[in-house]
Amino acid sequence: MGCCSSASSAAQSSKREWKPLEDRSCTDIPWLLLFILFCIGMGFICGFSVATGAAARLVSGYDSYGNICGQKNAKLEAIPNSGMDHTHRKYVFFLDPCNLDLINRKIKSVALCVKACPRQELKTLSDVQKFAEINGSALCSYNLKPSEYTTSSKASVLCPKLPVPASAPIPFFHRCAPVNISCYAKFAEALITFVSDNSVLHRLISGVMTSKEIILGLCLLSLVLSMILMVIIRYISRVLVWILTILVILGSLGGTGVLWWLYAKQRKSPKETVIPEQLQIAEDNLRALLIYAISATVFTVILFLIMLVMRKRVALTIALFHVAGKVFIHLPLLVFQPFWTFFALVLFWAYWIMTLLFLGTTGSAVQNDQGFVEFRVSGPLQYMWWYHVVGLIWISEFILACQQMTVAGAVVTYYFTRDKRNLPFTPILASVNRLIRYHLGTVAKGSFIITLVKIPRMILMYIHSQLKGKENACARCVLKSCICCLWCLEKCLNYLNQNAYTATAINSTNFCTSAKDAFVILVENALRVAAINTVGDFMLFLGKVLIVCSTGLAGIMLLNYQQDYTVWVLPLIIVCLFAFLVAHCFLSIYEMVVDVLFLCFAIDTKYNDGSPGREFYMDKVLMEFVENSRKAMKEAGKGGVADARELKPMLKRR
Repeated sequence: MGCCSSASSAAQSSKREWKPLEDRSCTDIPWLLLFILFCIGMGFICGFSVATGAAARLVSGYDSYGNICGQKNAKLEAIPNSGMDHTHRKYVFFLDPCNLDLINRKIKSVALCVKACPRQELKTLSDVQKFAEINGSALCSYNLKPSEYTTSSKASVLCPKLPVPASAPIPFFHRCAPVNISCYAKFAEALITFVSDNSVLHRLISGVMTSKEIILGLCLLSLVLSMILMVIIRYISRVLVWILTILVILGSLGGTGVLWWLYAKQRKSPKETVIPEQLQIAEDNLRALLIYAISATVFTVILFLIMLVMRKRVALTIALFHVAGKVFIHLPLLVFQPFWTFFALVLFWAYWIMTLLFLGTTGSAVQNDQGFVEFRVSGPLQYMWWYHVVGLIWISEFILACQQMTVAGAVVTYYFTRDKRNLPFTPILASVNRLIRYHLGTVAKGSFIITLVKIPRMILMYIHSQLKGKENACARCVLKSCICCLWCLEKCLNYLNQNAYTATAINSTNFCTSAKDAFVILVENALRVAAINTVGDFMLFLGKVLIVCSTGLAGIMLLNYQQDYTVWVLPLIIVCLFAFLVAHCFLSIYEMVVDVLFLCFAIDTKYNDGSPGREFYMDKVLMEFVENSRKAMKEAGKGGVADARELKPMLKRR
């Protein structure tokens, strides 16, 4: 169950060779059982909150005295106005709906159950009284009769704050919510810092509502552009990679040359001023230019040397991108993987938010300092919140890991099937079947490791946000350093996990064995990994930027001719964010396929050499790369370059 295995098993693992798709067995069963038990605990939290009446209080709503609206209630001990019959009062009405507690995220107002929400603004108590007489809906406290609204001295306290805004019931939740959102200006300002006045907020929201058809069309455009780009990358990968490489080198050389030219020009310029302060500023600028020029020169030299060393490995990146394009042709369902994953995540997040809302209204009725009722959970059950938060992270990571394992299984099947005509009818569904039957435990273990790193980072980020402006510089630096280190560790573990899933898909080994095997392969091909993760990731990043810029440009052109509103910044931001999300989802699948192909290629070249009985599994494009590398190795001789040393495992071993 743990990562620390016995010495005998480690020795057997070191002797074991890769046998792609030959054996299939269940992996990490204890972790699957642990994950199932954890999910049962998540279900218990939801069931407990529903059983204690939280569902009825959440959906139907309740007043400040613990009475659920729309039904007959039982009397609560020592609570006045409890146990009332609200069968005909189905809606919750707040006396001061705009009094928000931003810290505790709730409305600081007395809540009552009423028959109807005021659809029009009520400016005076006389209007409130007329509303009660006409609609039979009393908006003041239960202790005050409608006839006393204009005569009682307590009316200013027991009646709603004037003017009463026009409101409408929220669908499915029976709360009277103000139609005009201006009363939530403070809340909006807390969430959207650039909003300084209500008029700006109104114009932004009206812009979104007016341009919803354009927003939908632009979102579909970003989807189409992402799919087109995936096809284009396959056919122009060779040209695109070299163009980007040349542009980076020329940009570095040009920037370095400009800095040295500015330094030389400023140094030769005559010092006409005799003012000491200006002379000192000029000297500081000259010194800064010299530092920048030297730094740029060092960076350019290092970059040039890296490109020189990796120039042969760039060819492997090009070949892998080309083969990845073929994978998508043979496995077209890979394109839809982001949709299934996103759909599963949305369903889980909806369930999680619903349960979270249940938890907010669960527990026993307790009278607070103001004499009103609050529902609180006591004892060990009050820590259900933490369990629920851990569940959000673990299960979300589990769903993402299932996608990685599914993609890895499908690509592994494609790579290690010599005759592509013998591929399963739907390799994606076959991979999903293998995942469910054999490897859910491995996915549960890998996602739990990511959760262990993510939770401390989120806690530190929360502490940093709470102490903002209060902590000293040293504490701030330590917190940011810890957050950064945990973020880097999380990214490294994510990459290792992805390769571990690939190893599991190949050999059907448990998580720790697969992670160790994958790590050994990656270390043996460290320079190749660096080339793929730099050149390849940079190219995909530029692809994301291209899609966002194209969608944004189309949005500007379309929104510029829309005259029904004045501000279209928010619609454009929404479109660009959605375009980046779509591009990231599609190109991340492409990146995942490339990483899986590389690990398969590294294993193929390590245990096969093309001789009879040990034929390569790889595609013709990768075979050409191997042949070119062999020629380069022969030319380099025994004392050749590092790439020749990397290709030594390809030689036939006896």
